[in-house]
Amino acid sequence: MLENLIIIGSGPAGYTAGLYSARANLSPILFEGVESGGQLMLTTDVENYPGFKDGIMGPDLMSEFKLQAEKFGTKIFPHNVISVKKSNEGFEVSTNAENFVSRAVIISTGASAKWLGVDGEERLQGYGVSACATCDGFFFKDKVVSVIGGGDSAMEEALFLTKFAKKVYVVHRRDSFRASAIMQERVLNHEKIEVLWSREVKQINGEESVSSLDLVSSTEEGDLNIDLDGVFVAIGHTPNVDFLDGLVELDEKGYIKTGFTTATSTSLDGVFAAGDVADSIYRQAVTAAGTGCQAAIDAERWLES
Repeated sequence: MLENLIIIGSGPAGYTAGLYSARANLSPILFEGVESGGQLMLTTDVENYPGFKDGIMGPDLMSEFKLQAEKFGTKIFPHNVISVKKSNEGFEVSTNAENFVSRAVIISTGASAKWLGVDGEERLQGYGVSACATCDGFFFKDKVVSVIGGGDSAMEEALFLTKFAKKVYVVHRRDSFRASAIMQERVLNHEKIEVLWSREVKQINGEESVSSLDLVSSTEEGDLNIDLDGVFVAIGHTPNVDFLDGLVELDEKGYIKTGFTTATSTSLDGVFAAGDVADSIYRQAVTAAGTGCQAAIDAERWLES
């Protein structure tokens, strides 16, 4: 059977694309993949999504997104997409369960934060361990936090956190940053920021929430344990595009290039991208939802053309 539209990936972008395309009578099929709900499934309180003045738990927000998309007719499957290939009829989408053919495709597979892989990190995600200062910084008013990393993203996270935290440690495994000169200068001259050079995280400690950080040194200074309330990992994100195998053009960071004919169009007609898989800058639930809406409208108009 030839489908009108297949949406690959859930999260704010995918579910919103499903909602809008279902309301346009496109009968979309959405494949959630192995990480249903995306990065918000790892988030506890979400206070910056409009409409929830008292905040909402990340998984609860994604559940509402999903239910609304299903209400209007989006068919949602837990399948993981293995490949997408151009075919005579449109696009052949192969999953771990069965194969489908669709006239158009929206890719909303997101980008996964790179993690340290140390003890305590996974267990305390959402309880003091985060990969998004913009999302979670507000919860650390007058507290002590650390940022792990040495690039521009780490500098941005550290500077943003100074708006809330009383102390920000920047932990970097080398003796110099790789960030741009201006970002380095701002961090090094900020009264709230202390840089811990040539140190790597050994373990994140805490029972119900983060309480301290064990650091090992590559110099003679010795190991260190610091008491703190939050750990922000800022060593980069990886867009989830491996399954595309060159189907569309990517930028130098590996994110899908968009804006060829419409806001969410890619280098291949009939393929659209939304959310963090095409956004290395904002990475917010509300911006992802917005591009999910755009992708659905772009796909609808393309199918009608």
